[in-house]
Amino acid sequence: MAGYTHLFIPGPTNIPEEVRQAMNLPMEDMRAASFPNLTLPLFEDIKRVFKNETGRVFIYPSSGTGAWEAAMTNVLSPGDRVLMSRFGQFS
Repeated sequence: MAGYTHLFIPGPTNIPEEVRQAMNLPMEDMRAASFPNLTLPLFEDIKRVFKNETGRVFIYPSSGTGAWEAAMTNVLSPGDRVLMSRFGQFS
C-alpha cells in the first residue's frame, strides 16, 4: 500500500474510511527548513497543556531511534549493562 499513511496503534482497530483518507497527507520532514514554521506555534499550546508558567518548552524532533538514544543517554552511564529485547513494530 505504497503512498498511504498508516495509523500505528495497538489493534486490530477498524478505522473509518474518512479517517484513513484524512491521514493521506505527505509526511513533514523534520530536517526541512520549513519545519520550524510547523512547530513554533506549538510551544505556547504545550506550555498550557503542562501548566508551565516559568519553564522553557523544548521539542526534540527525531526518529524513534533518536528518542530511544536520548532516553538511554539520560538514564544510563558508560559501562552500564543493559538487556534489550526486540519484538515487532512497537519495540
